[in-house]
Amino acid sequence: MSGYQLPGDYGYVAFVVAGSWGVLNYLGFRVMQARKKYDVQYPKLYSETSHEFNCIQRAHQNTLEVYPQFLGFLLLGGLQLPRLSAAFGVVWLLSRIVYAHGYYTFDPAKRNRGAFGYIGFLGLLVNTVLFGLNTTGFI
Repeated sequence: MSGYQLPGDYGYVAFVVAGSWGVLNYLGFRVMQARKKYDVQYPKLYSETSHEFNCIQRAHQNTLEVYPQFLGFLLLGGLQLPRLSAAFGVVWLLSRIVYAHGYYTFDPAKRNRGAFGYIGFLGLLVNTVLFGLNTTGFI
């Protein structure tokens, strides 16, 4: 394996990774507040009586479910296209906030306001595939 050097502007990717920590903590904080408000005790993940709590929890949980893929695509795709990957990452992060606030209306259909995040997520996937194709010599 030949040595690989990080692109000079890979720092943009690092900023998005740091920003993702902020988004996850914001969503988690909202769940902690809702646990107190709706009296949902640990270790219960969801409430049997509070639709409102479940909406807040679901916004956080869904983000956690796709977060590992997001990070992998961001970090790998960013090796070849760091600025574009960072931009796609920011789009995805913003969409998760919009998604959560749609859920916070307690009308789960309004979570779809954050559907524009697929642009960021799929962009990161394409960047990762391009990185794989490029490093293997297919393109």
